[in-house]
Amino acid sequence: MLRFENNNPFVEDVALHDVNNVCKTPFYIYSQSIIINKVKELKSILGKNIFFSVKSNSNQAILKLMQSLDIGADVVSIGELKRSLSAGFDPNKIIFEGVGKSKHDLLFAMQQNIRLINSESLEEIRLLESLAKEKNKKIDIGVRLNPDIDGGTISKISTGKKTDKFGIEVIEVNNIISLIKNCKNLNLVSISCHIGSQISNVDAFKKTFRAMKDAADKFIEAGLNIKHVDLGGGFHVRYNDSDPELNMVKVKKELDHCFSNVNYELSFEPGRYLIAEAGLLVTSIITRKQNGGINYLIVDAGMNTLIRPAMYNAHHDIEAINKTSDNLINYTIAGPICESSDIFLRNIELSEQHVDDLLIIKNTGAYGKVMSSNYNSRVLPSEVLVHNNKFAIIYESEKIENFIEQDIVPSWL
Repeated sequence: MLRFENNNPFVEDVALHDVNNVCKTPFYIYSQSIIINKVKELKSILGKNIFFSVKSNSNQAILKLMQSLDIGADVVSIGELKRSLSAGFDPNKIIFEGVGKSKHDLLFAMQQNIRLINSESLEEIRLLESLAKEKNKKIDIGVRLNPDIDGGTISKISTGKKTDKFGIEVIEVNNIISLIKNCKNLNLVSISCHIGSQISNVDAFKKTFRAMKDAADKFIEAGLNIKHVDLGGGFHVRYNDSDPELNMVKVKKELDHCFSNVNYELSFEPGRYLIAEAGLLVTSIITRKQNGGINYLIVDAGMNTLIRPAMYNAHHDIEAINKTSDNLINYTIAGPICESSDIFLRNIELSEQHVDDLLIIKNTGAYGKVMSSNYNSRVLPSEVLVHNNKFAIIYESEKIENFIEQDIVPSWL
């Protein structure tokens, strides 16, 4: 994504220094062409029924771009639902997931006539029936199943084992069928699952496909009209050269083998796979220091800007813009937050760096800005979208005064 011409960095045909002249670091920058190509690539492999996982990047400009590429939206909160509607998504192309939906959330989703509400508990199905009856409506729903499959990912992003909080255990299928048959205001038309993120093992997808095919067969045999089977996302993205690579051709082969001659649509809900590689986080060096023989570069981005390294021990490659020195130094890249875990990368060899030099943290299009916070009373980073030789600021960092003003001091103080 990042390229150099005469030692000057570019994203698409935009000089990074031109962006930095109008946008203070830290900021995220996204390539529109990479997003478009990733969507086209996945459609060519898995077909048209792609629903972008809004939680991975919910910026309105990104959502508008996804909507223009004729894919749907997969949302997990009322906020994401409202964002998707605001970005122009057809309600019939929005799926509402999420393990914790309030009565207010469900009523709002019903009023919007979205494609599906996917229920994640028997209790939620009962609540949906009650609400639909109250509103004198008959609505289409899905159920998210938990197939008890280990995707081989880290525990913090595992969602398909029976001890995870997500979905209804697949062994409850008969109970789901009995409950649905007693619901006069609900049509069960879909089943779904999602076993986790960053899954590189084709065999995990094979097991998931088999489990969902068996579950669909049971629902259909019971007389329920299953029109859609949503197989989730979780497709692995390579964050560095040592990361394993998911063979999507093999995934498609297993998919076709398992679901040959079925009468329902298959759909998917990727997020990271479509946008991670399209984003960079640009940060400036604030100061240099040495502690215990470790050469630290302290940058203005921190765990409040990109929390993945601190939360998941995630690796992001980092590239220096300044490559002029032949003096190579082993650095640790750290943020300014008052937490020992605010480290982006240890033991990276770079040309000697100086204060105000730029560093680029790669593959940050997903779960970057969307997970940022005001911790240590720091502002959220700006976001920039690049399209050929044009760029636009699509989120402008707020002023510190703005969020101070949101605090309310009671009259007795």
